[in-house]
Order: sequence, then structure tokens, then C-alpha cells
Amino acid sequence: MRTQFERQLEELHIELIKMGGLCEEAIRLSANALMKKDRNLAERVFSLDGEIDQKERIIENIGYRLLLQQQPVAGDLRTVSAALKMISDLERIGDQAADIAELSLYIEEGDSQSLLHIGDMAEAAVKMVTDSVEAFVKNDLELARKVIDDDDKVDGLFNHVKDELRSMIDGHNIETQSALDLLMAAKYLEKIGDHAVNLAEWVVYSITGQRENNEHQPGSNTER
Repeated sequence: MRTQFERQLEELHIELIKMGGLCEEAIRLSANALMKKDRNLAERVFSLDGEIDQKERIIENIGYRLLLQQQPVAGDLRTVSAALKMISDLERIGDQAADIAELSLYIEEGDSQSLLHIGDMAEAAVKMVTDSVEAFVKNDLELARKVIDDDDKVDGLFNHVKDELRSMIDGHNIETQSALDLLMAAKYLEKIGDHAVNLAEWVVYSITGQRENNEHQPGSNTER
């Protein structure tokens, strides 16, 4: 019975890694679509979002099968429960990458420095997602806590973008609508960082049994 549980848990890990990889690709491609104004890249992100949704359903089925058939206890129960929570955040990351890709279809101009910071935000967010999934699979508490700390970098880059776009609007160096669209894209990346923090906090829970309150949780009243 234990061997069967471990085999199914390994399957869950593999599928979660695949889902995380799809999210990482979607984030990168959405940022590139924005910077290059590339419709083909945007279309690829929309396709990836569908793949991410499908992967969520696969992992849900594995997780519920583990809960119902194997009836895990203590640490094993926390592991499976955390995975089922994590895929919800991963699915939202896919949605927000698609939102960025959709914005890329309408933005006609942008400041190169702001776009550079948006690209940096995307890379930082990708790393947070990668590290969160790795921390879960490896049961790495230190790495999970590092992800939570890394959110400050994404927030700092968002503030850079916001300040730059404000200055450009004041100086009449960018169309207001284009600036707002770029700001929205940066906001979606900030939210992706917040979802990555959620992932890491579920990893902490799976290891320690403690779930800390997340001040940056997307949709909370504290969100800027």
C-alpha cells in the first residue's frame, strides 16, 4: 500500500513540475510578446493557458485519488492538500500571463526602459515559480522562504515601471492609453509574484503544518 502511495505521489510531483514549466514558459512568452509586439507569441500564450488548465484537472484527479484511495495521514495529507492548493495559484498565473499577452495586441508604443523593467519582472517571477515548485518537490523549507523574500524584488521593479510611466505621461512622451496598458501588464506580473508567494507558503505549510497569513495575497484589501 505504501509503495502504491509513493508511486502516485511521484506522479503528482511530475505533473506539478510540468504545470510549473508551462507557467514559466507562459510568463516569458507573454513578456516577449509585449516587448516585441509579436502576435504569434501572444497566440502561443493563449494556447499554453489552455494546457495549464488541462494540467490542473489532471493533478486534481491524482490528488483526489490519493486522498480517497490511500487516505494519507499527517505529513502526507499536508503534502497532497498543499499540491491541490498550489495548482489553483498556478492556474491563475496562466490566466494572468494570457492577460499580458492580450494587452500586447493593443499596445502600440512603449518606453524601452519601462519594457526592460517589465522583462526583468517577468524573469524574477519565473524564478519564483520555478523555486516554489522545486521547494515542494524537494521538501526544501529554506528555498520556499527565499521565494517569499524574493517578492520584494518584483514589487520594487513594479514601482520603477510605475514611476517611469508617470514621468513619461507628465512629459507627454507616451500616449496615456499605452502607458496605462503597460502599467496593467506590470501589475499582472506583480500579481504573478504574489501567486508565487502563495505557492511557497503552501510549501511551508506542507513541511511545518503552519500556514502564515499572506499580506500580498492577490485580491486582498492590502493589494496595491
